Amino acid sequence: MRAMILAAGYGTRLWPLTIDRAKPALPFMGRPLVGYVAEYLAQFGCREIAVNLHHQAESVRAALGDGAAFGVRLRYFDEPTILGTSGALDNAREFLANDTCIVVNGKIATNINLHEALATHRRARALATLVLRRNVERERYSIVHVRDNLVEHFGGFPAPASDKVRDANSVPPSSENGAASTEQRAANSSQRSAIGDQQSTSSEQQAASRKPQAAIEESTIEAPPLMFTGIHILEPRLFDFIPRGVFSDTIKHVYPPAMRAGERIAAHIATGYWYELSTVRRYLDTSLALMRRDGRDVELGPGANIEPGADVRDAVLWADVHIAAGARVRRAVLGAGVRILAGEAIENAAVVRAELVCAVERPAKGLTGTIQGENFVAPLAQ
Repeated sequence: MRAMILAAGYGTRLWPLTIDRAKPALPFMGRPLVGYVAEYLAQFGCREIAVNLHHQAESVRAALGDGAAFGVRLRYFDEPTILGTSGALDNAREFLANDTCIVVNGKIATNINLHEALATHRRARALATLVLRRNVERERYSIVHVRDNLVEHFGGFPAPASDKVRDANSVPPSSENGAASTEQRAANSSQRSAIGDQQSTSSEQQAASRKPQAAIEESTIEAPPLMFTGIHILEPRLFDFIPRGVFSDTIKHVYPPAMRAGERIAAHIATGYWYELSTVRRYLDTSLALMRRDGRDVELGPGANIEPGADVRDAVLWADVHIAAGARVRRAVLGAGVRILAGEAIENAAVVRAELVCAVERPAKGLTGTIQGENFVAPLAQ
């Protein structure tokens, strides 16, 4: 089966990490980010994969090559101007349009089972299937409205959850959460439950008087809304709905007219972990969550060196980083070639070599920072 990884974005919210390379070429868990996604697809039999390119395209080609290192064959599709999610499909039409294919956003890390999603797709006999998940934290992802396992429409953002909704949704059933924060939320919920049990030792009459209200409150707790994971399964006839040669977006310009024409867009509600790496903070948090699964908290790129006596925790070090004895690093991403000297402390920050930013204008969504010696240090708390 063929697949496409959407990877042509500028990655401005990942700046300064994207200052000298495109987002798909960012090191992630020992390989380029899109290489990580390609390996994920290969697990499910996708061996021929298209990748769309725009910003700093050569950095992606240099990092990924022909794909053999990731167990796949890659084919690149250049976009002189950004074409959007379905415009990218149109640009790769001749590669994708002859059979069922999978399309994946190039900035996610997940273990969602695509075999299960494909089974849902085939049972539904759908034009397309969107892989969805419960937005337990009610983050700002657009809501996907579903009825009878079919997508009805898209739109709106979740309202912030009350404490009651957070407690009810801390650990979704049959879902692997992956992040340590979720485990902590579950522990907090258990602590609150224990306190409630202690308080319930008042008279039976008082407890009985609370029951009707508790039942009312429980009935008003809403299930977490559904959000799109960035994974689609598509049939060739979807290309009949994609405009040719122009910018277009699947959610705005393709799926709505297809549904109006009577086509079925199926919903597969997935379990498993899922992370989206659209910002520096999310890049670091995701890296740390996955490293903890391996029992470690530091990622070392090729040639990276930590001298004995340096104190380094919860950090991602790219190629050729050097941390001297007596330096301290906490919750940080250190770009290629960065040197942290004895006595220096870096915490909750992204660091790149200062020479890279001297003649470069910071993108509007990029992190601000300061020059500190040979480094440009951008705090994550912005």
